[in-house]
Amino acid sequence: MPKYLTKEEAFAKCKKEGCYIPIEVVDLEKIKSTFEISDSDISSAKILKDNIQKESKGWNSVYKLYYDALHELVEAFLRFDKIKSDNHQCLFAYLCEKHPELEFNWEFFEKVRTKRNGINYYGTPINHQDWKEVELQFHLHVNKLKEEIKKRLK
Repeated sequence: MPKYLTKEEAFAKCKKEGCYIPIEVVDLEKIKSTFEISDSDISSAKILKDNIQKESKGWNSVYKLYYDALHELVEAFLRFDKIKSDNHQCLFAYLCEKHPELEFNWEFFEKVRTKRNGINYYGTPINHQDWKEVELQFHLHVNKLKEEIKKRLK
């Protein structure tokens, strides 16, 4: 397992490794499209969540859909800063480091990122309890990002 990095360590590492890729223009259509895709992921996750049993293996899909929506929203938001990165940790570190006024929780981002990586890369399943531990924070972070993106689109 990779070593845990603080927000500052992750940001510095990403910057040093050239993971922050400047983009030339703020592409509002790309931001809107990514926003809509995240909404679709959240809608799909809600349908699945409302129709599965606590013992189901479907919690992996709920978790991944919410994670994807969160990632997509961060990616869309950072386009206003003319920054992109294919590395999720770097995206989250940039958001938390450069936008402290939004009061996002770095530990939450790291927790859900590593859990999602566990599903995708290590075959570590998510259960209902794992989902319940992060559900409220997923909603809070997603809603805050949506609100901030809507403000900037006006």
